[in-house]
Amino acid sequence: MHWAATPIHFIDFEGNATSGILEYGVVTLQGGAIADTQTRLCRATGRIAAEETQVHGLSADGLVTEAYFAAEWERFARLRETGPLAAHFAPVENSLLRKVWPYPREVPDFARPGQTATEWGPWIDTGRLYPQCFPQLGSVRLEDLVRRNGLQVELETEARRFCPPERRRYHAALYDALAGALLLLHLLRRPELSAATIPWLLQMSTLDGEKRDALQQGDLF
Repeated sequence: MHWAATPIHFIDFEGNATSGILEYGVVTLQGGAIADTQTRLCRATGRIAAEETQVHGLSADGLVTEAYFAAEWERFARLRETGPLAAHFAPVENSLLRKVWPYPREVPDFARPGQTATEWGPWIDTGRLYPQCFPQLGSVRLEDLVRRNGLQVELETEARRFCPPERRRYHAALYDALAGALLLLHLLRRPELSAATIPWLLQMSTLDGEKRDALQQGDLF
């Protein structure tokens, strides 16, 4: 299962466990390129601290007319049915998603072709892939990786294509999802990684040796 043959849905959320998901961004990769993007703002389910607004630019008053993220069940269930989910440091996105819906429908297990699962993961995680492929890398913050790999100009170009004008910045969900998606494409265009498969990406996205072995052996979950 070559990585480019299956949709990969790169996700970013703004918000936290207290405020709920305030914005989502999804970039779907297929055939080695951006195939689709999706984003919207979501009404808060809890308090948004002032210091958080300073980071992502979202406030409760500005979101009061938006629908709650919970209205997006069908969208996210369908994403998980069609391809693996991806994120930069995926445990954050996985935790926020599971707080709303603990499980998806029965879905393909992309780590073990031919099997099914009832989990949102395993995820493809650029926050884990980069340091495993390049152990001496240094900072793996999203913005640092984008700049170090010479992707900032491309990111700004794609943001002008896909992001709302007022959300073309780091800590805006679709902008960050585009940044992560470009990092994944940049990594997989390297000659030594161009033949990577989806199961390999999922295996290499976990730092837990036992979980990685289980993925390889087909007995996780």
